[in-house]
Amino acid sequence: MEILKRVLKKSIFIIPPLIIVSFFIESRRLPLGILLGWLFGIVNLRALTKNVEGLLGPEKATARIVILNITRLLALSVAIFMLVYHRIVNVIGLLIGFTIVFTLILIEGWKVGKSQ
Repeated sequence: MEILKRVLKKSIFIIPPLIIVSFFIESRRLPLGILLGWLFGIVNLRALTKNVEGLLGPEKATARIVILNITRLLALSVAIFMLVYHRIVNVIGLLIGFTIVFTLILIEGWKVGKSQ
């Protein structure tokens, strides 16, 4: 959960200015895509950290954790497909939001690995 907190704190300083700037490029779909891409990335990271903690806990790998992972990925895929199919969000915006979260995860993971 520590990496989640650090990624969330750093992304809060990046996402709002990026959304404001994107309003000048496209008024609705691009900012919403960036926001939802970021939210999907953060929610996905939170679920991953909980699942990893569950794997490292006393119960080890169980069918429940595998089913939860598959369900989470399926729900994420369906949500993204529906948003893009109905043209509610811009695909580039979703990619930008995801990429920011992914990049921050890589940076934080690198820092943790370097300190150990």
